Amino acid sequence: MVEVWSTFTIIIVYGLLIMNILAVLTVIFLERRDIGATWAWVFILYFVPLVGFLVYLFFGRLLKKTNFYRVTDEEQLEQDRRIALQKKELVTMGRHPMIQKHRDMIRMNLMSNGSLLSLSNQLQILSDGEQKFNRMIQDIRQAEHEVNIQYYIIQKDRLGLALIDTLTDCAHRGIKVRLLYDAVGSRSLKRTDFKDLLAHGGEVFAFFPSTIGFVNFRLNNRNHRKSCIIDGRIGYIGGFNVGTEYLGIDEKFGYWRDTHFRLEGDVVHDQLDRFILDWNQASDVYTEKSLFYYGTHRIQDILPMQIVTSGPDSRSEYLKLALIKMINEAKRTIYIQSPYFIPDTSYLDACKAALLSGVEVRIMIPNKPDHPFVYWATTAAVGELLSYGAKVYTYEPGFLHAKTIVVDGEIASVGTTNIDARSFRLNFEMNTIVYDQTIAIELERLFLADCEVSKLMTVESYAARSRTIKFKESISRLLSPIL
Repeated sequence: MVEVWSTFTIIIVYGLLIMNILAVLTVIFLERRDIGATWAWVFILYFVPLVGFLVYLFFGRLLKKTNFYRVTDEEQLEQDRRIALQKKELVTMGRHPMIQKHRDMIRMNLMSNGSLLSLSNQLQILSDGEQKFNRMIQDIRQAEHEVNIQYYIIQKDRLGLALIDTLTDCAHRGIKVRLLYDAVGSRSLKRTDFKDLLAHGGEVFAFFPSTIGFVNFRLNNRNHRKSCIIDGRIGYIGGFNVGTEYLGIDEKFGYWRDTHFRLEGDVVHDQLDRFILDWNQASDVYTEKSLFYYGTHRIQDILPMQIVTSGPDSRSEYLKLALIKMINEAKRTIYIQSPYFIPDTSYLDACKAALLSGVEVRIMIPNKPDHPFVYWATTAAVGELLSYGAKVYTYEPGFLHAKTIVVDGEIASVGTTNIDARSFRLNFEMNTIVYDQTIAIELERLFLADCEVSKLMTVESYAARSRTIKFKESISRLLSPIL
């Protein structure tokens, strides 16, 4: 019996080693990865072959890009027509000073990502959890036709259950409710948590659910978007997930500093277009666009903005390119807030070029880690920019989760995208880019107010860090392309 068991063990070990070799060959020759990510995976597979293969199986495989989203020929033709039409319209839209100044960036987002520029919009900045969720739940309660909502994390706590109850009440009133959540981010949720919502006609789906039990071979590609669309007229987009920690009452994190937009106007239709793609990917029945409610509005204000998305299905890293383009256009100031700042070489070089050109670059990160490897990779990256003259701040009152960039007090981006490989290449993300001085200056003032309660990192204080921290940074930096 012992001999049989030993033979079986040897077969398993050799089988895993062979699979490990095949994984290495796949990473090198078949997968079109970033060079840094390729070397990181080869490093893991070579030095920890058995464990490395299992890690690769769950976290390393690339997503199939072709025909990922279900789109009819008619819908694709209509989208192509709208893009071609707006390409021509950009000439006349250029009368608006911000559009004229940033036409190249607008065109890049349009041609690469199909990001239409909308004009008739209104926007409110929400930087506090209580403020954001009170307003959103109030808007949901006043819905008349339809609520479409998706979040990466919905905790099964007081806030999460309150949101589900509010959506259930809407469904009970005859409002069409569609709820989409990420299967890993919201792993505490079960189908039974929505039994009342489902009983009243609501629809609920998980994005990339587990294959068998807790086994999920798509752990590495999560839907990180946070989006709520009410009556096709009001939209919410930004960094807040759903949970009591986002209200700033969790002792571990303290006050939760985040940024969200409340949108009204034409841009909400573009936001709904993106939701429909995710919805039809996750649901078991295809829903035509004509069955979604595109509300009307009477907004006359001109507030140019674009919804830009990116994901592992994308042909290129659209959001990274958009953020780098913003940095390259800077003449005076660049203000960046991100909980995870682990840029690749292209993003890091864009920041260095801006600094060497005399642009003031300020970067704000958390003062504490929620993911240790990620945090040490962040401090390694900002430490490199310190030597080029960047001003780096650590937010002290609590946890900084805002994903914001403001350039020259003229254009700004707020959304779900962190400055790391995961957001640029592995997760499904969504940002709003706003071309408006009033909004940009308001976000700039918010950033400067945060600076007042943050600690300025200096070249001297960074150089004085311990050998242990330097070692952690070195290991984390080596693994940063796949963190």
